[in-house]
Amino acid sequence: MTMTQVASRWVIGARDHDAERRLQEELKIPSLVAAVLAQRGYTDPELAREFINPTLDGLHDPSLLPDYQKAVDAILGARERKERIFVHGDYDVDGVTSAAIFGRFLEKIGCDVHVHVPHRMREGYGIHASAVEAAKAQGAKLFLTCDCGVAAHEQVDQANAAGMTVVVTDHHSIGRELPNAAAVVNPHREDSQYPFTELCGAGVVLKLCAGITRDLGMPVDKFYRAFLDLAALGTIADVMPLIGENRIIAKFGLERLTETKKAGLRALINEAKIVLDPGKSLRAYHVGFVLGPRLNAAGRIDDAAMSLQLLLENDPIKAASLAAEIEAVNTSRREQQQQIIDEAVEMVIAKGDQERNVIIVGNPGWHSGIVGIVAGRLVEQFRRPTFVMTFDTETGVAKGSARTIPNFHLANAIRAYPDLFLSGGGHAMAAGCSFELDRFQEVSDALHNYAGLHLTPEDFLPSQRVDMEVSSNEISMASVEALALLEPFGCENPEPVFVARNVSLAQVLPTKSPAHVRLVLRQGEGLAVQGIAFGIGERVTESGAGSVVDLLFQPNVDEWRGNRTLKWQVKDFASTSETLFTA
Repeated sequence: MTMTQVASRWVIGARDHDAERRLQEELKIPSLVAAVLAQRGYTDPELAREFINPTLDGLHDPSLLPDYQKAVDAILGARERKERIFVHGDYDVDGVTSAAIFGRFLEKIGCDVHVHVPHRMREGYGIHASAVEAAKAQGAKLFLTCDCGVAAHEQVDQANAAGMTVVVTDHHSIGRELPNAAAVVNPHREDSQYPFTELCGAGVVLKLCAGITRDLGMPVDKFYRAFLDLAALGTIADVMPLIGENRIIAKFGLERLTETKKAGLRALINEAKIVLDPGKSLRAYHVGFVLGPRLNAAGRIDDAAMSLQLLLENDPIKAASLAAEIEAVNTSRREQQQQIIDEAVEMVIAKGDQERNVIIVGNPGWHSGIVGIVAGRLVEQFRRPTFVMTFDTETGVAKGSARTIPNFHLANAIRAYPDLFLSGGGHAMAAGCSFELDRFQEVSDALHNYAGLHLTPEDFLPSQRVDMEVSSNEISMASVEALALLEPFGCENPEPVFVARNVSLAQVLPTKSPAHVRLVLRQGEGLAVQGIAFGIGERVTESGAGSVVDLLFQPNVDEWRGNRTLKWQVKDFASTSETLFTA
């Protein structure tokens, strides 16, 4: 029988058996966990110990943040003089949680604070001039940003001219010059002494407020108990690397989120119908794929103020009503999203753009709040950096979002063409931009040529990062359970994926959908193990029972009605004769 080809290129990590043995002996952990730690660079036992046993003591000194003291002086000065503080956040989860931390904390320490997040359609990304005017009309003396502001040069000057002191807290990449603010708290500054650069906006606010708590002589541990839940939401939803300080924030934040007393968060969890087994904690998955999208939905197609109010709400009845509204908005978002995805895919194929180095598509009817998600889906399907735009035919401007593949830095690509783009910025993997509609083809060609200089043919191939090759006797119930020491999983700390060679598909059992099959697997003379393959059922069925293959899989402990069994979730498979790339 002819074997179906592997669906993606496997990049398999090399094993360091000496380091594995050392970690296993010194940390008293299963060999499988030691192998993953060693493969991910934690070969030193002390560094590995810190990774699997993070503590709040591992958080860095907030005063190392750039302009820390200037920011603290401005905030506490406004408090002392009883001046209004106008907090300006952003409309995504990071921006809303950042604003919620500032709002709750500043009010708690006695500040007069008003919190604002922009309306995507009326104000757009960043700080709109109308927000500065609103702050001025309120008599605010301190204009305090979070998750935005580092590129808002004109708006900062506008606030200065209105007699306000401006403090910017942000985490986005910085252009050639800083805004003319009294303080710019951003760990990405070239002169920053802060040891960790990858905080999200909520992380920066968390650390700044923790420093203020300490400086006021208040218990910092109590502060973290109160605000880590919000910071974890922002950190995970903004897809920040879950290493270093972010790992600490995410791990302890998820614990706090599980038992949070905040009425809005409890209502959101209930509305999402998340039910946890006793003693279990929320996982990064729940934030990234359940809670985060709901909070984001309001900012995408309605008003992010709804999500902000939910996070600030203390009344359980009002919170439940807000959470129900957000659930309805999220349902509408999903429906619109699928329609745009279908239209965009059809457009790409019709134009043959899947052969271009960069895909750029647009339509005047597409909702600007959804195009970022659509761009991500097109990247998954076509393996190309993708810009998805919405057209304003009245102003003649195309505005949208971009997502990309590794080795193509979106923010750098946009900055490379200042004469083409009206605005733009963001991160390496996600960005937003705008340009004149009649220059659409010019922008498309420029990005195509830029990618040609920075990408190789291999970059366009779908690939799967695999931790290592293992044998079935390494995958025991105890070792798989111990993989939980590596949680929370996410960006730069993904859930482990393994390869097992020469595995027999002893049985291939159909389910209700031909896309999914149940399996019985056996490697050599070892014990049989249950398996499940989602989305590749037709390929597995075509290969047939009795085939011997190399499997790419994730091991899980399956619980059903009190019974616990080991199960391999098969992600991909290949003929044993195929040559796969090993790192």
